[in-house]
Amino acid sequence: MTHRKIIASAILGAGLLALAHGGAEAAIQCDGNYQNVRGQPVSTLYCREMNLAHVARTFGWHVSVDQIRYSESTKAQVCRAIGFDNRVQEVCAPYRPDGGAGSRFSF
Repeated sequence: MTHRKIIASAILGAGLLALAHGGAEAAIQCDGNYQNVRGQPVSTLYCREMNLAHVARTFGWHVSVDQIRYSESTKAQVCRAIGFDNRVQEVCAPYRPDGGAGSRFSF
């Protein structure tokens, strides 16, 4: 009898954890590169990666947010191809051949 209670508790705990995790991600609202935090726009890596995937799809790339987020090589490949676009320059700066310097003034 005790074995069944342990298994039931473990399943219930895993289900609650999955709901809590899914609810936390669903609460994040992005507007381009910015996350809405208490009504204020805050630039976050999460939103910049979401925006990178969105912009890449407008260029015809078949790439998901998860591929951008979890595959450094995919992110680098996409950035080398579309990093010139001003919507993704910040997130792509480390992957551009000029280090993103093309968007800055140099004297």
